[in-house]
Amino acid sequence: MATFAYAGGTNQHPGGGAGSGSGSNIINGQINLQSQFSNLTGTIDGVAGDAVAQSAAAGNMIDIVTMNNTRVHNSQIVGPGSAIDSNVDTSISNVWGSTAVSSQALCNGASVSTDPTLTSVNSYQKCASSDPSTSVNANISNIGGNAVVQGMALGNSFEADTNAANMPIVSRQFNNSLTTSTVHANVSNIGGSTSLTSSAIGNTGQIIHYSGH
Repeated sequence: MATFAYAGGTNQHPGGGAGSGSGSNIINGQINLQSQFSNLTGTIDGVAGDAVAQSAAAGNMIDIVTMNNTRVHNSQIVGPGSAIDSNVDTSISNVWGSTAVSSQALCNGASVSTDPTLTSVNSYQKCASSDPSTSVNANISNIGGNAVVQGMALGNSFEADTNAANMPIVSRQFNNSLTTSTVHANVSNIGGSTSLTSSAIGNTGQIIHYSGH
């Protein structure tokens, strides 16, 4: 993994050409060729407050926040020799508050949040791993509040939000992985609400432009 950030007088531009030299110019290059595994096993019984069990595995991630003109060139690659797995096996009972169980696996994730006049992003994400995969096995009973169980597997995720008047964005996502999410849950005697969700997504993007100009 290699990440380089340049701010101020540099003239590096996302496309490799000359930039204006003002603000933040960020080049991020991440390559992951190994496997990431997260396994959580545990029993929770008799809690006066809330009970939370959470597991997450990821290949490449970057979070960029600036308050000036920003140019971002992002490249994230997960190779075919890797696997990204997150697994949760838990039993939770006799909790006075609420309970949440979650498992998430992500191949590539990038988030850009800025508040300038110009935000320019060129992003490339490639997921060629064997799988981003999640599994949840949960037994939940006698909960005073809410009970939430969630499993999510993502290949590539890109998010950008800005108040900038100018917001040119190029986002390319390539997913060649088997993306799976499996949830097995037994839930009983819940005082509040109950939610069971499972999702597997190859590529996802969200772009929010607040400027009215």
